[in-house]
Order: sequence, then C-alpha cells, then structure tokens
Amino acid sequence: MPLRLGSIIEALGGELAGSPDSIIAALTPLESAGPNDLSFLSNPKYQHLLSASKAGCVIVAPAMQSVAAARGACIVADDPYLYFARLTQFWKRHHAATPQAGAQPPRIHPTAVVDATARVHPQSMIGPLCVVERGARIGAGTVLKSRVTVGEDCWVGDRCILHSGVVIGADGFGFAPNAGAWEKIEQLGAVRIGNDVEIGANTCIDRGALQDTLIEDGVKLDNLVQIGHNVRIGKHTALAGCVGVAGSATIGAHCTVGGAAVVLGHLSIADHVHVSAASVVMRSIPKPGQYSGIFPIDDNATWEKNAASLKQLHSLRDRIRVLENILKKLTTP
Repeated sequence: MPLRLGSIIEALGGELAGSPDSIIAALTPLESAGPNDLSFLSNPKYQHLLSASKAGCVIVAPAMQSVAAARGACIVADDPYLYFARLTQFWKRHHAATPQAGAQPPRIHPTAVVDATARVHPQSMIGPLCVVERGARIGAGTVLKSRVTVGEDCWVGDRCILHSGVVIGADGFGFAPNAGAWEKIEQLGAVRIGNDVEIGANTCIDRGALQDTLIEDGVKLDNLVQIGHNVRIGKHTALAGCVGVAGSATIGAHCTVGGAAVVLGHLSIADHVHVSAASVVMRSIPKPGQYSGIFPIDDNATWEKNAASLKQLHSLRDRIRVLENILKKLTTP
C-alpha cells in the first residue's frame, strides 16, 4: 500500500518541502528511483546522484536542502541515514498491517521443535524447522527465523532477531592433547544474549567452557560470524560478515569490527575501538581509536618480495644502528 508524504512526516517528523498529499509507492536508491519513489542522500560525495535522480522525494541533511528543493520534494532531517532507517521500520509496519499481507503466521511454526522445559515468551515468534532445546529461554518480541537452533540452557533476550541458520550454544572448541590425540573438554557453560540483539544468517555463538558466553544489549552481528567460547561482547558493538572471535576474548561497548577481521583469544579490546576490515588483532587494545593491520594487496611476485623484506626488518634495524654509530664517531670532532 502506498503512503502519503504527510503520513510519513506525521509519524517520523522532519521538515517537508513539497505536497503532503504526494504518494510514495516504494523506497528506492537515488540512481534508480522514479517519480513515485522516496530515496535518501546521507553522504555529500554522492551529491551528483541527487541532481540526476528522478525520485519523487529525497531525504537530505539541512546543508543539502537548497540543492534538493531545486529538483523537487524533499524531507530535511538532521541525520538522513537514521531517518531512512526509521522510515524502513515504519514502512514495514504499515505493510504488515495491510490485508494483502495475509493472515499472521503461527507463533510457533508446526515444524519447530521446542523442548517442554524451554520457556518461550508468548510474544515471541519461532519459525519453521527451529529447535529450542532443554532449559532455553526466548524473550518477548524475539523472532527466530527458519532453522535457528538455541541450545540447552541458552538465553535470548527481548526484541532480538535471529536470522536463518543461526546456532546458539554449540560446544566451544575445547580439546586437551593426549598422547598425540585429543581429549574433549566438556563445555559446561551456556550463552546469554541481551535485549535488542540482531544476529545474521549462519552465525555461530559457542557455549562457554565453564562460564557463559555473553552478548550484551544492542549488539549486531552480521552473517557468518564465529564467536568462540567464553567471549564477551559489550553493548551496541557491531561485527561485520565473516569476523572470527577466538575463545575468551573480550570486546568492549560501542566497537565496530570490519568484515573478515580476526580477534585472537584471551585478548581485551576497550570500548569505542574500531577495527578495519581484514585486520588481525594479535594484542589487546586498551585505548579507543581506529586500528588496522592490513598488508596491502599487490601482484603476487611483488608481494612475495615485500614479505621477504618484512621478515628482515629486525636485522636491518640493527645494521642501521651500527652504521649510525660509526657515522656519529666519524663526524664527531
């Protein structure tokens, strides 16, 4: 069902330049938007897309108001990206309430398997082929998409979203060497997930060995993230796709970790730390800031030469110090 621009302003605020009776049929990127579409511009470097866009209305920051108004209707918001995020939520709620959406699915899908001792809040939704094991708890407003597994004694808080294929509470990777073989260490902890957490498809969070693995409120995990046993992730931290966090690492609050980065085990990362994509965190980070550990990509022959030189940096440093001392003696009167 389309929406009036006026209805959007009434629900979300913002300053409208244009007719409140204009109809919005879809939310669309600037470059492909049409006359009945609503789009947004949050980064000024994409301003060239704004002037060329055929969007019926565009969400912009105050600094871009005059440029946007010159081409047509616009909604002015202090943070266009945040406004757009809330608009997507409003749009989904509106369409979920329309008759076209059909009947609401059952709270617990008939193909789901929920242990009799598990506690599933009446306001939660358990999707097809999910498994909720013995002693698990699922909070209010939480949604488990298809094929999610919540292991025994694991807790998931309120208003969480677990996407397809998520596994909460598989055994942590714990084995003791024994005469050339491996002896399993039973994982006796669980996983505790706070409120307002979203976990992407096929992400795995291992149960703790003795204490619980902890994911605090507001954490966002992308697809294919691996969280090892006894890890703790602080409030409102976000990890992008394919990040791996080894066992017993602690990541603070309000951190971000770029895609395919790795955090080694037993390390501690402070609040407000931002790790670049593909970095390998090999030491604890005690101070906030942006951190990168990336060897730039190059053609293979050049990369191998540079890598070989890098391995000699320690001896080269010592040789330079010797030469500096010799030079100093030669130049001292």
